[in-house]
Amino acid sequence: MKVLVVGSGGREHALVWKLAQSKLRPELYCAPGNAGTAQHARNLAIEATDLNGLCAWAEREKPDLVVVGPEDPLVAGLADRLRERGILVFGPGAKGARLEGSKAFTKEILERHRIPCAQDRTFDRAGMAKSYLENCTQWPQVIKADGLAAGKGVFICHDAKSACAAIDSLMEKKSLGAAGTKVVVEEFLAGEEASVLAITDGETILILEPVQDHKQVGDGDTGPNTGGMGVFSPVPELTRRLQRQIEQRVLVPTIHALSREEIEFRGVLFVGLMMTDSGPKVLEYNVRFGDPECQALMRRLKSDLLPILLAAAKGELGKIEEPQWDERVCIGVVAAADGYPGTVRKGDAIEGVEAAEKVEETIVFHAGTARARNGDLLTSGGRVMCVTSLGANVQEARERAYRAYEAIRYTGKFCRTDIGARRAARAQEDSAAAPKRPARDPRLRAAMNERIQRQVRHERRRKEDGG
Repeated sequence: MKVLVVGSGGREHALVWKLAQSKLRPELYCAPGNAGTAQHARNLAIEATDLNGLCAWAEREKPDLVVVGPEDPLVAGLADRLRERGILVFGPGAKGARLEGSKAFTKEILERHRIPCAQDRTFDRAGMAKSYLENCTQWPQVIKADGLAAGKGVFICHDAKSACAAIDSLMEKKSLGAAGTKVVVEEFLAGEEASVLAITDGETILILEPVQDHKQVGDGDTGPNTGGMGVFSPVPELTRRLQRQIEQRVLVPTIHALSREEIEFRGVLFVGLMMTDSGPKVLEYNVRFGDPECQALMRRLKSDLLPILLAAAKGELGKIEEPQWDERVCIGVVAAADGYPGTVRKGDAIEGVEAAEKVEETIVFHAGTARARNGDLLTSGGRVMCVTSLGANVQEARERAYRAYEAIRYTGKFCRTDIGARRAARAQEDSAAAPKRPARDPRLRAAMNERIQRQVRHERRRKEDGG
């Protein structure tokens, strides 16, 4: 069995690492991959955004499955082009990928189908946006670039001056290129942020364990937004009751909305949520595994990943049993390069990775790494590595992750020192950070998916009848 993973980051290394453990023994390829993926797969000299090159390779090699990691090729329609060639793909087509590719489109979907989210206004002219902000009486306000911005297009502004400066940066100076041609201005939601990822084939949902990312570059959630500086899982605050609310108020309505909008979606539905006093509200959708969320999930997933991805790609997810999870805590600490999330140093020699992985229950996932011709490991991007450690509780996982991080050496290395710190502070005792929660009742999952399938069948009949 041939499997191609598209992408070059820490997420792709984690996926390749997990797929390499499959009982199906796949022959793995990664395009373009990094120094970490090369340990488990054959890297291909094809960029993730080279749709023609990827399609040509797929036509020639006939892979049994293509797993698309990053959002850019999904938004560009890679999954559609591969499916037209009879290739099985895990990842939505371009219509489904618009949930991530356009914040304005997402807000329209949320509001049209009454899925809870922040109140907002969308602007395509800088003057109108600034006029609106200058008359706002409630602060902070959140400004989001409409298009793809690698996690760097969100600005939390505490007054009109800083908000108008963000508008000028996005819409006038084009600091994020075409992504900032249009902006969404939202009310600020207070609460605890969490990410819920679900694998879906459009009729069945397989909800993965909750994770929490740390987006801002500095300790204490300070500085500009990044692609993610660290992660921990599980999230004890996301109780079974809250997860049930998310299923009923967000996930099921979202799948129903996609069906009504005639969007076929086979892949990951990643929902960024704010747990407010009035319940969960959607901050954003992503249409792929998050990075670094994926790294924590792959460390904790005990089940074979490949059959799950195959079933979703085939539309047979309902046949898959509930996956098994390691109950221990996973902490992921991102080692970044000097200058991130702006212009970064590249080409610095990296040492100490083997020593880092000698720390108990630690795996280092590569992201911005490459091999020199002489075999030296070099930095090649802003987020260089994600150091992941498992522990019986959050304190143990944190201690292991940061001890492993310290073993890695390259010029300009830095990280956030508070990944999981708030979770640790809340723990009543060491063992309380990884509570034994009751297993998800499979009957509840079956009932939820039956409800979705009834809605999908009803929608199909309505369309067939011309309603």
